[in-house]
Amino acid sequence: MKAIIVENIVKTYQKVLAVNNVSFEVEYGEIFGLIGPDGAGKTSIMRILTTLILPDSGAFQVDNFDGFKQFKEIRKSIGYMPGRFSLYPDLTVRENINLFASIFNTSIAENYHLVKDIYSQLEPFENRPAGKLSGGMKQKLALSCALIHKPNILFLDEPTTGVDALSRVEFWDMLKKLKYDGMAILVSTPYMDEVSKCDRIGLMQNGNMLKIESPKNIEEDFRRNLYAIKTEQTYLVLETLKSYKYTDTVFAFGESIHYTDKRIEDVSVSIFDYLYKNHLNIEIKQIRANVEDCFMDLMRNSNE
Repeated sequence: MKAIIVENIVKTYQKVLAVNNVSFEVEYGEIFGLIGPDGAGKTSIMRILTTLILPDSGAFQVDNFDGFKQFKEIRKSIGYMPGRFSLYPDLTVRENINLFASIFNTSIAENYHLVKDIYSQLEPFENRPAGKLSGGMKQKLALSCALIHKPNILFLDEPTTGVDALSRVEFWDMLKKLKYDGMAILVSTPYMDEVSKCDRIGLMQNGNMLKIESPKNIEEDFRRNLYAIKTEQTYLVLETLKSYKYTDTVFAFGESIHYTDKRIEDVSVSIFDYLYKNHLNIEIKQIRANVEDCFMDLMRNSNE
């Protein structure tokens, strides 16, 4: 039995097509990531699956409940952590989690084992107003509140946005433990460095699902030679390569430039010589594509 089944979902806001005929499935005991920039449609899908909004067309099931006919049952069986901190800032840490537990007719004591690893870090601050917590602590409180009623499926909409690097690592470690306990987790993120922590990912752009696969398989599907070019003349190198007759793609990529060539063979020496003749000094090496390279390639192909 699948935890989530999405079939041909479409959602528009006036004339804006936010979700365009999207389908995918999520297993229990799986972390499935919705990956894409702002405006890709990730939040709209989250809001549909948590029954906050209805799609224009299509069908979906969550925890074996029909998304249109059994929305009350869905709400009881899921945990949801929206992108923005949505707890009560004037209530203390303890008061917030007590409130969420009471809504689902349970208590902290009854389900403490579910949130122990997370909530134990909050207990020294349980009398502090939630609005005065750090970003990482707010995130942990929101996750504790989403888990306190023992949901079967967890929805996390960009949960690590604006959170420090250490808290992001800790957060994903918590998700891994929940996954091993059999929980299905649907998480959206704009951070490409978090992609490898998902079992499978759906790459999204402008409401379209470009590809669904494991991060490893997506990287292995990139069959062309990819080169990383380092230089102190980034702009000039980019502009020179854009006019080069053999250039396939060229992008600024962090501290380097990522380049693919129309030729099949290794062209490292050829590229170095070409740029050197144009009075440009570079270091070049062939590298393996990561998910971000593959995503940019898929975006380019979808726009052609």
